Amino acid sequence: MVERRKDNKNRVLKEGEYQRKNGTYEYRWREKTGKRKYIYAKTLDELRIKETEILSDYYSGKKNNDKLDINFFYERWKTVKRGLQPNTFANYVYMYKRFIVDDFGKIKINDLKKSDIREFYIKLNENYGLHISTIEVVQNILHQILEIAVDDDYLIKNPSDNALKELKQSKGNVAQTKKALSLEAQEVLENYLKNEKKYYRWYPIIITFLWTGMRAGELTGLRYQDIDMENKIIDVNHTLVYYKNVGDKKLSRSIHTPKTEAGIRKIPMLDKVIEAIKLEKDMQVAEDSECKEVIDGYTDFIFLNRFGVPHEARALNKTLARIVRDCNFWILDNMKKGEEPLIIPRISCHSLRHTFTTRMCEQNLNLKVMQDILGHKDFTTTMNIYAEVNGNFAQKEMQKLNEFSKKFK
Repeated sequence: MVERRKDNKNRVLKEGEYQRKNGTYEYRWREKTGKRKYIYAKTLDELRIKETEILSDYYSGKKNNDKLDINFFYERWKTVKRGLQPNTFANYVYMYKRFIVDDFGKIKINDLKKSDIREFYIKLNENYGLHISTIEVVQNILHQILEIAVDDDYLIKNPSDNALKELKQSKGNVAQTKKALSLEAQEVLENYLKNEKKYYRWYPIIITFLWTGMRAGELTGLRYQDIDMENKIIDVNHTLVYYKNVGDKKLSRSIHTPKTEAGIRKIPMLDKVIEAIKLEKDMQVAEDSECKEVIDGYTDFIFLNRFGVPHEARALNKTLARIVRDCNFWILDNMKKGEEPLIIPRISCHSLRHTFTTRMCEQNLNLKVMQDILGHKDFTTTMNIYAEVNGNFAQKEMQKLNEFSKKFK
C-alpha cells in the first residue's frame, strides 16, 4: 500500500496538494490544454477553499481567469464570426466601437453580471438618448460575443439573456409600427409633390416607392437594364447598400444580392410607375445629368442625386421629413375655416413600402401575389400586415354601416 503524503501536522494531503519548505501550501493542476496551473495559501484550510472554487468552476464549465475582459472576446468574435453580409458586419463593428469598447468592454468577464448589462442599457437609453431599436442592435452584438465566452467555458451561461426585456417593457415593449399613409393622405402628398415646384424633383422616386413597394436599397440600386418597359416588369435582383467603416468619414457602397431568395422577384409596373420613370429620365436630360457611378461593376442607375450618384436611404428619409413638414404647413394655410385639417404623419422609405402594401390589402389582392410582389420570405409577414390593414379597414367600413343604421327608427 502506497503511503499518503502528509504535512508537518500529520494531515493527509490530497492529490495535487503540497506543503512548501516555508510551511505554506500549494495546489497544482493541469488545464485541458495541458498547461500547468498553481495556487498558493498560508494554511491548508485556505488552500482547500480555493480548490473547491476551482473545481466548481471546472465541472460547471466556467474557467477561472480574471484577466480577460469583454473586449478580448470581441476580438475573438471578429475572427470567428461568419454568415453576415459585409455591410452588416461593418455596422456591428462600428456599433461596438462606438458604444462598448472604451468603457463597458473593459469589464472583466468573471465579474460581469446581468445587472451590469441592464444598467448599461439604461445608460444608453437615458444618458445617450438611444432608442430601444438601436439598443436591440447593441444587445444582439453583445449576446453573440458573450456566447463565445460560454462556448469556450469562461461563462456558465450568457448574462445578456433577456437583459433588455425590462427596459423594453418600461418603454412599451412594442417597436414603433411603420405607419402607412391613409388613402386621403397619400392623395394629398402626391398632389403636393406634383404641384409644388420646390419638391417636384422628388416626385418620380416617391411615386415609384409608393406604387412598387420596393425596399430602399432595391429602388436606389435600380438600373435601366432592370426594367422592361414593353412588358411592364421590374426585375429585382440586387440591392444597393451604404455602410460606414470605423474611422471612415465617407459612406462605403456595395451591391449585394437580396438576403433571401424571395427577395429576387419580378414586380409588374403600374402605368403610374412607368410615367414616373420616364419623367425622371426627362428631368435628367433637361439637367444634363447622367450616372457617374460604377459600384461593384453596376452602373446606369435610374434615380440619382444632383451629383449623379444613387440616393442614400438616410438622406431620402431626411428629405421625406422636410416634404411632410412643408406639406402640412401648406395644408394648414389652405384649409377652410372650421375644416378639420388632414395632417400627414412622419414617414420614411419603409413607410412608403407599407403604404403600398396597405393599398393592395384594401383592394383585396390575392395574398400569394402580395407575398411575391413584396418579396416576403415568410408568408406570416404578409398575413400579419393583411390582418392589421383589414382590421382597420373593417372598422372604417362598419362605421359607415353604423351611420346608415341610424336612419332606421
